[in-house]
Amino acid sequence: MTSMTEALRAVTGTVFNIQHYCIHDGPGIRTNVFVKGCPLRCLWCANPESQAGAPQLMYLADKCTGCGQCIQTCPQKAVSRRTDRPDRVHTDRTLCTACGRCVDGCPTEARSIMGHTMTAGEAFDEVAGDRLFYGTDGGLTVTGGEALAHPQFTGALTELCWQAGITTAVETCGAVPWAVMEPVLAHTDIVLYDIKHMDSARHRAYTGQGNELILANLEHISRRTDCTIIVRCPVIPPCNDRAENMHALGRFLTEKAIRCSEINLLPYHNLGEGKREQLEPGTEGFTSRTPSQEEVERLRDILRGYGFVVK
Repeated sequence: MTSMTEALRAVTGTVFNIQHYCIHDGPGIRTNVFVKGCPLRCLWCANPESQAGAPQLMYLADKCTGCGQCIQTCPQKAVSRRTDRPDRVHTDRTLCTACGRCVDGCPTEARSIMGHTMTAGEAFDEVAGDRLFYGTDGGLTVTGGEALAHPQFTGALTELCWQAGITTAVETCGAVPWAVMEPVLAHTDIVLYDIKHMDSARHRAYTGQGNELILANLEHISRRTDCTIIVRCPVIPPCNDRAENMHALGRFLTEKAIRCSEINLLPYHNLGEGKREQLEPGTEGFTSRTPSQEEVERLRDILRGYGFVVK
């Protein structure tokens, strides 16, 4: 092992999940490494536990018996009984340091810590362990959260995979400086590029940021790299499922001559709401609905009219 490889393996990031044998985030069979942290705050986020960059406590109230063990073990005194439900507990998130002491002492596994520090070498070893299943198309996908929230980690992991002949994909919302993104793309084969809305004001209302940087970075990727680009757009009624939004996307990709190999439309699902409740019990969640197949197909047909392969 060279000193450069050793240095790459030692780079750390915060990871909250590794999923094996995935088939939806890039071609073939893939191993998805989920890093923690994201610059956007999408109202519909399917992985709300991915937004903050640091580890977080998750609390599953339905599994809690109110035994009070967590109250006794918390060194920060962040846990107390709820006044309205003495059989349940409340955690003061401003005091909680996610140390995990309450998790270790919970007899019903109602508490867990989401996210842990991992080296690029440790993540690579898990990815490499699946290589027999990759064939010619599969490989690594770094996602999140935002894959570029930990650019040194993602860059080290993709470079290790490149050295081993494993195809690499990075999923990004694009809301990071180009100077952060460009070095990582040097060892990236496929970019899964998320576009939430073409109208910047609405994009800001739904995600917390405008889309100017996101669209500019997509142009940079198309013009300055050889990466295969797959544009992904969630379909979230009533936020971005209008025909005019799809036309705006089609015009932008066409007028800017974006090297887009395909477009994926991703219908909304509400799986993130349960996780949001575990992070912040009692908070009001986001309400939408899953669009019908007919609705999604109409949007696909709009984009196909601009000459794109749409799935």
